[in-house]
Amino acid sequence: MSTCVFCQIVAGELPAELVLETDDLVAFLDTRPVFKGHVLLVPRAHVETLPDLPAALRDPFLEAAQRIAVAVKDALGAQGSFVAINNTVSQSVPHLHLHVVPRTKGDGLRGFFWPRTKYADGEAASYAEQLRAALS
Repeated sequence: MSTCVFCQIVAGELPAELVLETDDLVAFLDTRPVFKGHVLLVPRAHVETLPDLPAALRDPFLEAAQRIAVAVKDALGAQGSFVAINNTVSQSVPHLHLHVVPRTKGDGLRGFFWPRTKYADGEAASYAEQLRAALS
């Protein structure tokens, strides 16, 4: 879909800090991260919600999410992660995306209130490189 921002990222039409690419999936840094290192995992094909995800992609999608959850700990020193998917409600882009948010005890994240932060110039590239190295 040419109007879908995530499809445009997957197609290379919009810039993104990619951290993982497979034949079927792409993961990249969220431009408005809850915490730095916040990754979005999307299928390459335009799929709107989790119930729409083809059966053949379920295991690869979850395996990639597991790998990213490990990578945010190993690469960024997080103590854990918050992993979430919104379906339709609160889904800011109507393309299935799974959030992997690095967490540390006392980081201030409470419930479903997601404060957002910003990367300084060039900082996102450094986070993406650390995650790519942990995922390779």
